[in-house]
Amino acid sequence: MSENKIFQVGDRVRVIALPPYVKTAEPMPMLRPPDVIQLGEEGTILDRRPGGYWGVRFAGGAYLMDSQYIEVVS
Repeated sequence: MSENKIFQVGDRVRVIALPPYVKTAEPMPMLRPPDVIQLGEEGTILDRRPGGYWGVRFAGGAYLMDSQYIEVVS
């Protein structure tokens, strides 16, 4: 069950758990294995997406992340 954390566009976030797979943040999202991002990797919130997802830009690309897998970097 996903927590309803609220992020702002531009927030720095950290991966706190890896999902079973990740979706690319493209017009036609593709499923990727979770090892395209690392536990503890930091990224920037790009936007809010339908279904409770956040678009996050990481060094290796932009992915859709559920709020339960990320936290704000303080």
